Amino acid sequence: MPTYVTYQLEILLSTPTLLTIGRFGFFDFPQGRYVYTGSALRNIEARIARHLLTAKKLNENKLRWHIDYLLASPAASILKVTKFTLPECQVNQCTQGEILIAGFGSSDCRAHCASHLKYLGK
Repeated sequence: MPTYVTYQLEILLSTPTLLTIGRFGFFDFPQGRYVYTGSALRNIEARIARHLLTAKKLNENKLRWHIDYLLASPAASILKVTKFTLPECQVNQCTQGEILIAGFGSSDCRAHCASHLKYLGK
């Protein structure tokens, strides 16, 4: 049985949205599809389940990761979850898309990824 350590969330943002992302500050997110690449060394299923929580169940005090701020928006929904056995940065670097926010989800990245969130367009 393979050991999954990396996951990707395909996210739909149904409307353009202005959000505060932790210490990054305010960002305008265009409407469309995004892909976020993350990892969990232990219990990847629990991490994915947390991301799947609706905005109503995830209060502001529990926003821990950059992606939490985006997923807490009522305009955001997860379309698809894909798991990988490859390292997070390797998967991210092979993923197409436009980087809108440098450093998003990659503050602890050792492979110098510009961002772990990519905009796929409408």
